[in-house]
Amino acid sequence: MESIMIPLRKLGKSNLEISALGLGTWQFSKGNGMVGRFWPVLEKEEIQEIVKISLEGGINWFDTAEVYGKGKSEEGLADALNGLGDKAKDALIATKWWPAMRTAKSITKTIDERLKALKGRKIDLYMVHQPFSFSSVKAEMDEMAELLKSGKIRHAGVSNFNEEKMREAHKVLDQHGFPLVSNQVKYSLLDRRIEKNGILDAAKELGITLIAYSPLEQGLLTGKFHKNPDLIKNMSGPRKHFSSFKTSTLERTKPLIDLLDKLADEYNVSPSQVALNWLIHFHGETIVAIPGATKKHHAQENIGALTFKLSQNHLDELDMVSRDVSVK
Repeated sequence: MESIMIPLRKLGKSNLEISALGLGTWQFSKGNGMVGRFWPVLEKEEIQEIVKISLEGGINWFDTAEVYGKGKSEEGLADALNGLGDKAKDALIATKWWPAMRTAKSITKTIDERLKALKGRKIDLYMVHQPFSFSSVKAEMDEMAELLKSGKIRHAGVSNFNEEKMREAHKVLDQHGFPLVSNQVKYSLLDRRIEKNGILDAAKELGITLIAYSPLEQGLLTGKFHKNPDLIKNMSGPRKHFSSFKTSTLERTKPLIDLLDKLADEYNVSPSQVALNWLIHFHGETIVAIPGATKKHHAQENIGALTFKLSQNHLDELDMVSRDVSVK
């Protein structure tokens, strides 16, 4: 299969060009640590196949983190990319520093561990994973600036930062001569809180890319759980206990699922592809998304979302129906 040429967009105010979808790789955690137990353990061959399909479909970047399996996701991703040789030579990697119970100094002290886990591959985007550490936002961004100056990382971002903290991170990095290029936040047709709490408006104003995680709400927006609620009982890990999968949530969100089904038929795509397409187009180029994939067909589903564009009327129709059923 030949690689598909997909239009790229700039990551924040950097010169780095990324596809509107990246691949989230939390599920490459090998069941390691608390965070890794959310997903079934994937074998090396399965990971490589998922990465290969994603690359061939036009995805050019991969999102991982130190906390995903205590480095196992980073290692698994690096093995897959290195195993693909020239096909993956231009693949970009985003990873994250875990701040809990640490100070900002840990950002520079642990960077070599991250690079070692990535087995010779560069860190194109390095993010502070959460806003909770023993240090201030300023101290964290000062350390990020050190990594940027030394060339250990190419770009700096944050994750789960509210508007105030995002603005502060942007200001501190700017004083060092670097842009804050991204903020990774939860966003989907069923969770649109960033539109109301100032994050989206500030990102547009400052030229920061928002990276949407959980863009399909752990699979809820595929519609498969609405059509077959028994699937919830058979889910592995703690996900089945999330409020998203309660009967009341399935009932509340059904009008949106029905519309996704209708548009999927019209465009000859799947409901999840419609949901992802809305996410990466409704706000222009400000939002990109990182769906995951635990199976080959999930990776194929993801890349299908890059091959069409919803009409403005359909983007607006989804916006309207979604507002009635999304988290308030």
